[in-house]
Amino acid sequence: MNLRRDVFQAIADPTRRTILLLLASQSMTAGVIASNFDSARPTVSKHLQILTECELLKQEQHGREMYYHLNADKMKEIADFLEPFRQFWDQKFNKLEQVMKAYNAKK
Repeated sequence: MNLRRDVFQAIADPTRRTILLLLASQSMTAGVIASNFDSARPTVSKHLQILTECELLKQEQHGREMYYHLNADKMKEIADFLEPFRQFWDQKFNKLEQVMKAYNAKK
């Protein structure tokens, strides 16, 4: 039985979020990614495995090196899912701002 990991559980981890931010600008090998952390390389490799299983990362072999890069399609899928929630909270904060401005104008 092949269980799929939950993408939101994967990105809940701060180390994995940092890995995603690192890879936002360029592809990197596991060694280069690991050099950005104080954790052991096997620990970082486990994070890479989880992100790859969630399809947030793709692997690409160049010679003897394996490069990791963001899966833009999956990232867009997540962003599209979150967009209605962002809009909802933007509306709530805009209303709160209007109430605060009205309150401050009365002072």
